[in-house]
Amino acid sequence: MKYLLDVSLLIAYGFRKHGCHDRASAWILSRKDDCFCTCSITELGFVRILGNVRAYGMDVAHARVLLMELKAWRSLPLVFIPDENDISFLPTWAKSPSQTTDAHLLQLAKTNGAMLATLDERIPGAWLIP
Repeated sequence: MKYLLDVSLLIAYGFRKHGCHDRASAWILSRKDDCFCTCSITELGFVRILGNVRAYGMDVAHARVLLMELKAWRSLPLVFIPDENDISFLPTWAKSPSQTTDAHLLQLAKTNGAMLATLDERIPGAWLIP
């Protein structure tokens, strides 16, 4: 199976001090035959959120290095999905501004034969990791 990791799951997996790190790591490591993906939105979200010095103790440069190391991990590399979906691909269930990114990621995953994997139970049609 092919999974696009959303921002919350990518952060939980890549940042060991995250409250859901063990949950994210256990799920990903239990599925070693699967393919795990990122995209521009999830990578930028990772760096934007973890690059907050006050909240996470690192700056943008450190968050970028952490993501690059995570992507290069040989035993379980992350595959990059290019994003060619414009606004016409946005699902109709996205009714509020807070749903637009999730809806876009869900559609991007589907367009690329993947499932959107998340920790967020509010995304209809996404794979909520146990």
